Amino acid sequence: MTSHLLEFYGTECPHCIRMHELVVRLEKEEGIKVEAIEVWHNKENEKRLIELDKDFCGGVPFYYNTKSQKWICGEGSYEELKAWAEGK
Repeated sequence: MTSHLLEFYGTECPHCIRMHELVVRLEKEEGIKVEAIEVWHNKENEKRLIELDKDFCGGVPFYYNTKSQKWICGEGSYEELKAWAEGK
């Protein structure tokens, strides 16, 4: 089963690494599952990112909520990530 919360990242991306720490915290504290999708080394995943991004961000980290259709570009706060995950 896939999550409706998507985290697009690049393996070596320092911004992605910092944001993933917040995702791990969100999963532990709130029990919210986020599907991590690596795009720098996977062309199929990169195509999926481009389709969902629609020129909103143009890079990673990119977070997309398929239910609310809300997104986050780049780094943000834990509170912003939690609100996004809750569809706010």
